[in-house]
Amino acid sequence: MASTSITETNAAAPLADADAAPSEASLRAHEDRLRRRESLLRIAVPAAIVALLLLAWEWTVRANNIPHYILPAPSLVIRTLFDNWDSLSSALWFTVKLTLLALAAAIVGGVLLAIAFALFKWVEIGLFPIAVILQVTPIIAIAPLILIYVSSTTAALLLCAWIVAFFPILSNTVIGLKSADSNLRDLFQLYKASPWQTFRYLLAPSALPYFMAGLKIAGGLSLIGAVVAEFTAGTAGKETGLASRILESSFRTEIPMMFAALLLVSLLGIVIFIVFAALSRVVLGHWHESEMRRER
Repeated sequence: MASTSITETNAAAPLADADAAPSEASLRAHEDRLRRRESLLRIAVPAAIVALLLLAWEWTVRANNIPHYILPAPSLVIRTLFDNWDSLSSALWFTVKLTLLALAAAIVGGVLLAIAFALFKWVEIGLFPIAVILQVTPIIAIAPLILIYVSSTTAALLLCAWIVAFFPILSNTVIGLKSADSNLRDLFQLYKASPWQTFRYLLAPSALPYFMAGLKIAGGLSLIGAVVAEFTAGTAGKETGLASRILESSFRTEIPMMFAALLLVSLLGIVIFIVFAALSRVVLGHWHESEMRRER
């Protein structure tokens, strides 16, 4: 009888495992469905709210017969965007180039200077106050001076956008480099790690989440700096950005054209934020708590 019960128990064990396997698979499938549902809601809910707001805007304009030179309807703004796409697309491309160049310069300059701040205390003591002064001084106040002293208008616009985008990269990266665990620093010193090894395996991973946060901020600020600088410059012509199209439209009282250019500026800012948010998720999603997806 004992041998029979042992045999029955051994035969029942694989059956129990077989019963547990589908339940684990179904649990994973349920979690995948929840993630897909959450992702869909993150897209569908904001899109529905924006659509309702646009419909309310359209209805308000049509119901009250508001003239287009006071408040154009969304349908008129979209039609104006397509009708003037040749002019607006060139301005959009100019603004994109200016924004990306300023952001790239801010990343290179901010990261290199942050590394110098972290490695050499005297560099931080000497240069960090100057960086703070540049940040707290409104760009619209110093842009006219930059436009006077810099002969090239494009270079002046690029410098203005760079000043705005530079500080978030610098400050966040410095904080990240200094936030490495002190015990891990002592461990690296104990094992006689070289400065390069300490930077690569300890300081850089510690600073990466802070750098990505600063990058998301600097991306939008570089666009703001480019637009504000172009407003201050008051440039006109073919090789100009969306801010110039807005200025030209205001002078001519072409309000639908102003809204179309403003729409492109807003969409560009949204695209920049989405791209850097996705990049942050890719870079940090597998190991850092700020981007890891938790089970609910």
